[in-house]
Amino acid sequence: MRLLVDTHLLLWSVAASRKLPAVVRELLTEPANTVLYSAASVWEIAIKSGLRRSDFRVDLPRLLRAFSQAGFAELPVTAAHAARVGSLPDLHKDPFDRLLVAQALTEPAVLLTNDSQLDGYGTQVRVV
Repeated sequence: MRLLVDTHLLLWSVAASRKLPAVVRELLTEPANTVLYSAASVWEIAIKSGLRRSDFRVDLPRLLRAFSQAGFAELPVTAAHAARVGSLPDLHKDPFDRLLVAQALTEPAVLLTNDSQLDGYGTQVRVV
């Protein structure tokens, strides 16, 4: 299965945080799964880190190495992903989350998230 991990779950996974649900940990380590992280998540982390948000204080080069060491693959943002955002129902206002949903629908991949507001976007979104 192709899994796209949302920003918070991504950070929790490489930090070995207790906040990461066990089911997510299992999915991320299952050899049959391809785990993707979005360039949009890195962009979100860079912006929020620059704003000095306490939940986004990270060393970005180190974080990118951690993604690679974990075996995660980068999913670039494409024009098709950006265009797909325009056809999404207006269920969620966060532009980063909307782009992740659009990427999951376009690829296709299952978006893993802890954001229950994304649940209305269909079966490609799995709230954990």
